[in-house]
Formats: sequence, structure tokens, C-alpha cells
Amino acid sequence: MEVTKDTRVSDILEEYGDIADVMEVFGVKRVGKYSFRRMLTKALTVERAAFVHRVPLDEFIDTLNEAIKVQESKAAAEV
Repeated sequence: MEVTKDTRVSDILEEYGDIADVMEVFGVKRVGKYSFRRMLTKALTVERAAFVHRVPLDEFIDTLNEAIKVQESKAAAEV
């Protein structure tokens, strides 16, 4: 998955839940399984999350993509 400004936060969390730590660095908090916050992430894009948390969009996208690459590398090494 390549994260773009239009990627939904919920998609990232579903596929790469372990990178939630990276998102928290930027102020994007973890969401509970059945919480109102989790419902909001379904509509929240990376661009909007960056805006809401006052994070530079390019930096946010680059960091998320790097974290995903690391996660995918770990998964490939385990196979």
C-alpha cells in the first residue's frame, strides 16, 4: 500500500495496525475497536488528519510510507 493524501486512516490502521505508534508521534491517537473515534477514521483521509493535527502533509505521508515499508520487510522476512 502506498499512502497518499486521499488514503483513509482506517485503511492504514486495518492493514498496518502496528504503525499506530508512528501516527501517535504526530498526535493521531489510537482508536478503540468499537468507539466513535473508530467510526470517524472511516471518513478521515491522511490529508485531513495532517491538517487537523497541524502536521506537514508531505512529512506525514513520507513517515507513514517508510513505516509501511519497514512493516512489509519484517513480514517478508518472517515468511
